[in-house]
Amino acid sequence: MTQKPLEGVRVIDLCVVWAGPFATMLLGDLGAEVIKPENPFVFQPMTRGAMARPPQMLIGASIAWAGGLPHNEVGDRPWDYNPTFVSLYRNKKSFTVDLRRPEGLDILRRLVAVSDVVYENNATGTMEGLGITYEWLKAANPKIIFVRVPAYGSNGPYAHARALGVHLEAVMGHSLLRGYDDADPSSNTAIYSGDYLAGAQGAFAVMTALWNRDRTGEGQLIEIAQAENAAAMFTQAIMDYSLNGNVQGAMTNRDIDGRSPSGVYPTVSPGTAATSDDRWIAISIDTDEQWSAFGQAIGSPPWATDPRFAANAGRLEHHAEIDAHIAAYTATQDDYELMHRLQAAGVAATPVLEASRMFDDPHLRARDFFKTQTQPASGAYEYVGPLWKLPGTPVEYLQPPVMFGEHNDYVYRDVLEVSDAEFEALKAGGHIATEYDASVP
Repeated sequence: MTQKPLEGVRVIDLCVVWAGPFATMLLGDLGAEVIKPENPFVFQPMTRGAMARPPQMLIGASIAWAGGLPHNEVGDRPWDYNPTFVSLYRNKKSFTVDLRRPEGLDILRRLVAVSDVVYENNATGTMEGLGITYEWLKAANPKIIFVRVPAYGSNGPYAHARALGVHLEAVMGHSLLRGYDDADPSSNTAIYSGDYLAGAQGAFAVMTALWNRDRTGEGQLIEIAQAENAAAMFTQAIMDYSLNGNVQGAMTNRDIDGRSPSGVYPTVSPGTAATSDDRWIAISIDTDEQWSAFGQAIGSPPWATDPRFAANAGRLEHHAEIDAHIAAYTATQDDYELMHRLQAAGVAATPVLEASRMFDDPHLRARDFFKTQTQPASGAYEYVGPLWKLPGTPVEYLQPPVMFGEHNDYVYRDVLEVSDAEFEALKAGGHIATEYDASVP
């Protein structure tokens, strides 16, 4: 069997929420063995859900991607099938240990000694509070690669500020750039793209560090401040201010380079003549020739042949007027049918899909984007699979979303080779478990 790209690499996942777990998921997809230590006495919010044992009433009040559970029931093991967890914990192994106690920390030290990478994205100071520093890790394994992904870095005035992706984008000013020009930024919905950018960058950093270690024999400490990394989301605004002194504001759905028209327009609900709040199509015109082709594709209405709009400068000047015309037309159209018609004419257009419609998207189906996996606690469901295909090496989806403590025997007995007596002592001490302690809410 062909070896997977990162087969033989062992990663210790000390991550929380999204930015870190996404990176280690990518590494697991590429064949790395990702082992996640989990504490039976400490529930890390937003990693396996909002709380270990949520009341049933909370399920109905939660947004689906954060609190939706199978059949809308809490069940016996909600931490194993919370959507924020199952979306990020495929191809990983879970074992339990209480790192707050000396014997638990010693277990981690022994695991570090036989691993290649330690990855964490906790609030600054969390690892130090447990005694886990780069120096401590190097003492256990001189060649270890330690990746840290704090929100704002490990020093400076924001070092100890806690943040999720939505906080990052607000502090950085991204929220001011992506709203509507007639609405206050507080009306923006939250997005978390900074988490995924940090995860992708972190996975890449691990691979370059492994390449460097193969060449030099040396491990290293890598720090990725999520805020600095996420600045790539709006480099145009940073450059405009740095070079020209301009402070950019919200530009709605307009094109950043001034091509017109460019926007998102309403379409009809399937099987009806009514416009839906959940059906939209994005259309972008790059050239005068595309504008002409667009007009022909929609039946050459008089406004599409108006000489005022023949050149981009005129269309840009009258963007709002054109938008109103396009919206009136698209509001009578099916998004996919219109997409195919416009693309055939050489015009960039695509439906804007809310998450549930992805499962019916023919392109994603053709790319084998979804994989059916069965987890004992929740049953069989379709999940997003690995995000790429490689011609020479497999990228596989072998381990479904991991259950809490599922690999205790493997880690303790096979990897660490603890004795039966030590295993039983750790189990009696509460380190080895398959569910959270009853005192954990």
